[in-house]
Amino acid sequence: MSMNSKSIADAIKERRSIRNLKKPENMTKEKIEEILKVALYTPSAFGMQSARMIVVTGDENKKLWDIAKAEVKKTLPEGQDFKPTEDKLNGFAAGFGTILFFEEDTTVKNMQDNFSLYADNFPVWAEQANGMLQHSVWMLLHTEGLAASLQHYNPLIDASVKKEWNVPSTWRLRAQMPFGAADEVPGDRKFLDFSEVVKLY
Repeated sequence: MSMNSKSIADAIKERRSIRNLKKPENMTKEKIEEILKVALYTPSAFGMQSARMIVVTGDENKKLWDIAKAEVKKTLPEGQDFKPTEDKLNGFAAGFGTILFFEEDTTVKNMQDNFSLYADNFPVWAEQANGMLQHSVWMLLHTEGLAASLQHYNPLIDASVKKEWNVPSTWRLRAQMPFGAADEVPGDRKFLDFSEVVKLY
């Protein structure tokens, strides 16, 4: 992997949400697997490791976003134009693939049972760890020159996803990260003033 080519600071500052994707050159499933193996070093509270991932590529990726189109279309008020949404979903389908992030609920429940003093915290900690995993994956994709965004079409697509890819019943979908080569140039970002966000003493 070429992770030394960019510093952590560079990756954090350069990362953008890219929704219009295309197929990257010289990318393989094996390289994605290598990236995700590194991402599994992301920490989790009590080392519970409740996050799970499924990666869909090629025709399976197109199938995922066709499912999203069908489910979103069901929710639109009569007469509302579906084309802007369809165009966005087509942008995801045009990439290399999508990483689906899940929480394995039995793992969280077992931690609650084993450490009852912290029972109320484990679902929160699990979500925090899942978010850190998502960020780790995103940074690693960026260091390989890949673009991505984070999407949340759950729970609309949950049932269809579980059926299509034989997802265990205890896996709960939390987010989707379509990725590929960038096919758009993002605009400028605005940030709150540092002093509004951070207090140093």
